[in-house]
This record gives sequence, structure tokens and C-alpha cells, in this order.
Amino acid sequence: MTTTDVPATGTDFAQLSRRITAAGLLDRRPGYYAVRTGLLLVLALGAAAAYVSLGDSWAQLWVAVVVAVLSAQLGLLAHDLAHRQVFRTARASGIAGRIVGNLGIGMGYGWWSDKHTRHHANPNHAELDPDVAPDLLVWSEEQARGARGAARLVGRWQAFLFFPLLTLEGVNLHVASILALRRPTMRHRALEGVLLLAHFVGYVAALLLVLSPARALAFAAVHHAVLGVYLGCTFAPNHKGMPEPAEEHRRDFLRRQVLTSRNVRGGRVLDAALGGLNYQIEHHLFPSMPTANLRLARPIVRAYCAEIGVPYGESGLIDSYAQALRHMHRIGAPLRTGK
Repeated sequence: MTTTDVPATGTDFAQLSRRITAAGLLDRRPGYYAVRTGLLLVLALGAAAAYVSLGDSWAQLWVAVVVAVLSAQLGLLAHDLAHRQVFRTARASGIAGRIVGNLGIGMGYGWWSDKHTRHHANPNHAELDPDVAPDLLVWSEEQARGARGAARLVGRWQAFLFFPLLTLEGVNLHVASILALRRPTMRHRALEGVLLLAHFVGYVAALLLVLSPARALAFAAVHHAVLGVYLGCTFAPNHKGMPEPAEEHRRDFLRRQVLTSRNVRGGRVLDAALGGLNYQIEHHLFPSMPTANLRLARPIVRAYCAEIGVPYGESGLIDSYAQALRHMHRIGAPLRTGK
């Protein structure tokens, strides 16, 4: 997905795009991504050395936490690759994305990239955005009224269950990636399947060669639980609790993206922790913009939104979670009251 996917003539977005382009913020940042990738590799080697040196010990659970953080950061790197922030061509991005996603963390790059592209095209759209499709959780009162089975039970108290359920998201990424291989329309199915198999075989072998079965199971549980919570806490503030695009805004790219997205204020540490996705408005407007440039684009986008009278949603990290949880609790009301 690139900025060429959207109209660029005579629109509010076109004027903003010219300002962003003039500032050089759509230019590639190879040095930034080289340093970021190198740092992740160094940290991964350090975690591997700690894992081997600790041996069959319960202290390995701390290593599992570190591995979860590194896995999430690799996932964020795969995200940037899917948006062609690192490489300009689809071929180079796909090769690197499958190495990082499929082989590195066991996440199907093709499945996730397709799903995420559809989200970007129609954020928060109840029918077109896969991120707000009803599953265990419901995202609109209409979905709540139509919920059945487990979704009906979970949806009642989904605001309270949201963070506990995130502990399962790491495993869900694996399951969804494997199930997606059954789709005949998926490109490079064989390659993705082989890389996923290599990841899972290597992961299990690494656990059982060093740890007893009980400690290996505990390591995997902690790793995937922390990974799920980390990824959920990264993506949840971005759109949850923001409105579905109004009918008059669905054909207006700028408003469709800005009005459904929320930025999260914070410094460089938060930028690194959330992979730059705390600048969600800028990311949705310019998905191919390198992560390192998003914070530089923020004042330009914010000033332009004020200039044309478009609300620019931004909050602190804790407040963003609170807004999302209040929205989820409100949406679940029909399931609690039966109305």
C-alpha cells in the first residue's frame, strides 16, 4: 500500500500531500531501518546467549518475556515492510516480510498483509474493515444484538475481558496464519507454508533441547501471552472507540482516515515501544512514510487539519485505553440488558 493508492488532484488530501512531499517526509530512510534491524539482531543474539547459558531453569521465564518483546518488535518491522516503508518494490518487501514474519515469528505475511490492507482502505467500517468484524468481541450495537454463542457471552463483559483475552492473541496469530494457507487465492502459499513449518519446528526444537517439557510449556505460554498483550496494547489505542466513518466522509480520503484514527502522545521511548503507530493519523494518511518520519509529519498534519476544520484526535496512552474500554462496555449494553 502506498500513497499512490489515493486520489491526489484538487482535494484536501492533495494539498496536504504536497506539503508533506515538499518536507521530504516520504523519502526512504535506509539508515534508520539498517540500525533498527541491526539492533534487533544484536538483542536477539543476546537473548539466545542468555537462554543457552541459563539452561533448564525457571529463570528462563524472564528470557521468555524478552523474546516476546523482540517478537513484537519484529512484527512491527514486518508491518513497515508490508507498507513498503523499507523497500520501494513489492518483491523486495515481500521477501523480507516473509523472512521476518513467517520464519521469524510464525505470522503469515501474506494473510496479515491482505487483512491489514483492507483495514487501511476502510478503517472502522463495520462491513469492510476486518479489524472490527464480529468474533468473540463486538464493535457495534448492531453486532451486539446479532451476537450468538460465545460472542454473546463474552460481549456482555468484553471491556473487562479485553486484556485477559489479549494473552491468547499470540497463539491466534499462528492459528490464523495456518488456516489462511487453505485459501487457493493466497499467493506464494507453498513458500509461506514451508517458512511457517520451519519456524514452528525450530521453535519447538529450541525449547526441548534446553528445557524440560514442563518448563518448555511454561516458556511458550509466557512468551505468547506477553506477545499478545504487547501487540494488543500497540494496536488497540489506534481506532477502538473512534467512530465509524459517516456516509459523507467515506469518499473523502483525508476525513475517512483522520476521523477514525487516534494518536497517542508520548516521547521517543513510546515511539519505539509502539513502533511509531502512536502516530496513527499520519500513518493512515501516508502508509508508505517511514516510521521515523511520522513524528515529523505530525505538526504539519495537525496544523492542516485545524486549517480546514477537521478534528484531530489525540490523547495520552492510558486515556486511549480508557476511551476504548468505555466504548466496548457501551457497545456490550444490549447483551447485558436484552434490549
